[in-house]
Formats: sequence, structure tokens, C-alpha cells
Amino acid sequence: MSSSPRVTESSVRTRTIASLQRNLSRTQSAQDQISSGKQLRRPSDSPTGTVTALQLRGEVRANKKYSANADDAIGRLGTVQDSLRSVSDSLQRVRTLTLEAANAGGGSTPQANRARAEQVEEIKGLLVQYANTKYLDRPVFGGSTPDSTAYTTAGEYAGENAGQTLRAIGPNAKIRVDVRGPEVFGPEEVTVNGSTVPNEAQLFRVLDSLAAAMRDGNAEGINAGLSNLDKATEILNSTLSDVGARYNRVEQMKQSAEDRLMSVSSQLSDIEDVDLPKAIMELQLQQTSYQAALAATAKVIQPSLIDFLR
Repeated sequence: MSSSPRVTESSVRTRTIASLQRNLSRTQSAQDQISSGKQLRRPSDSPTGTVTALQLRGEVRANKKYSANADDAIGRLGTVQDSLRSVSDSLQRVRTLTLEAANAGGGSTPQANRARAEQVEEIKGLLVQYANTKYLDRPVFGGSTPDSTAYTTAGEYAGENAGQTLRAIGPNAKIRVDVRGPEVFGPEEVTVNGSTVPNEAQLFRVLDSLAAAMRDGNAEGINAGLSNLDKATEILNSTLSDVGARYNRVEQMKQSAEDRLMSVSSQLSDIEDVDLPKAIMELQLQQTSYQAALAATAKVIQPSLIDFLR
């Protein structure tokens, strides 16, 4: 024959107070969620949610870095692109002057050719300035040089050919953001039949030879200079096309990183952030429940004479 466990006043009080404490704890938790705006405040709130939130936070940081790298790449490549366009426009002017100098008509007088030679020299000085264009106080055509210039005033390359400047713009995606001077304006020397000789198609050397030929009235030198100028222009245009393609790719990857960042941030918000209307309703429910529990407790646990005598 089984007997029922004995229920004492003490056990009733203990259980009732414990129940009230649990109810009060839930009320406090609802208040904390509303005040902080977060439903994940500690790992114990949701272990699986915490793991997912940490992974998403890692993705947020990575995509922010990709976006920042893309901004830097756009700045560098945009500077290079603008400089190359200006150089291309100047070369068109040089070509016009060269064609005028090569003209056998009355417009090609020695005095006119000397004036054209002076214009070519002025344009060369301008192109050297473009060749020393800087981004964040570093020459964009200088490679890895620590110096402040890529070309001397005479048009000789003073940069470094070793290494490339890369930027990570996406998962397993890096892009080169520099252009070395010889890739744009031509190398100082070339190899012909196993021998190293000066490169006559190097842009600044072409401009020097053209100016000298115009001053001397050397028609053969002017024609040779025109041919070399076309070669140098072709190299420049090829490089400009490559830089433009890289610029477009960086813009696309930047947009992709920003879209992914928005998506991941939304997922993270769904996991971490509190649903405010739901939380307010939960708080009101817990407060009502707590008040009801207090009222019920007051009826169950009646004060005795001993309570007043304590």
C-alpha cells in the first residue's frame, strides 16, 4: 500500500517561490531583449545560432575587406586609366605635328619645323609628368619603387620591374592594380638576334628623335620617327585596353561583394536581432503571468499568527 508524500508549509513556500523566480527570470529576459535589441546575448541563448552568427560575422568582415580592396583598386586603376588617356591624346597631337613636318608642301618650312620640334619637346615634358602620376603619394608607373618618381626628366625609367601590386577582391580572386612604366612607354632596351640594343620605339626616345629630325629637316628621320611613334601608340593603346578590362572586373567584383554583404548582414540580423513586436508581446504576457502568480500565491500561502510574531 503506497502512501502520498507529506506536503508541508515549508515545501509549498519553497516551490512557490521557485516558480515565482522562474517567472520573474523570464520577464527579465524579455526586458533584456527589448533593451538590447538582441535575442542572442550569450552563447547559452542558442548554441547553434551562436555558431551560425560567428560564421556570418566572418563573412561580413571578409566582404567588407573585399569591398575596401576593390575601392583601392578602382582608385589606382582609375588614376592609371586617366593618365593613359591623357598620354594618348598628347600622342595624337604629336602625330599631327609629325605628319605636318613630313609634308613636302609649303607649310613644311625650316622655321615651321623648328616650332614643331619645340612643341614636341614641350609635349615630352608633359608626358614625363603623366609618367610620374601618383596615387597615395606613390608613382603608379613605378612598380615597387620606394622613390617618388618613376621617370627622370630625361624620360629614363627609374622604377622597379620586380614584383606586382595585387589586391584580393573576392574569394580566391586577386587582381593586379599596377602598371610598370616599360609596359606603357616601352622598355629601354630590346633583344635583337641575341644582342641587347636600345629600343628605338621607346616613347620618350621617339619624341627626342622626332624633335631632332624636325630641327635638322631630316625627312628620313621624320618618317622613321612616325613609324616608331605608331608602334609606341599601339603599345599604349593595348595597355589602356588591358587596364580598362581590369577596371571593369574590379567594379563587378565590388558590386558582388556589396550584394553579398547585404545578404549576409540580413541573415545575421535574422539570427541576432530581436523581433520587437514579438518581444513586447512576450514581455506583456510574462508580466501578466507574474502578476497572476503573485495573486495566486497570496491566496495559497496565508499569513499565520507566527508570521506576525516574527
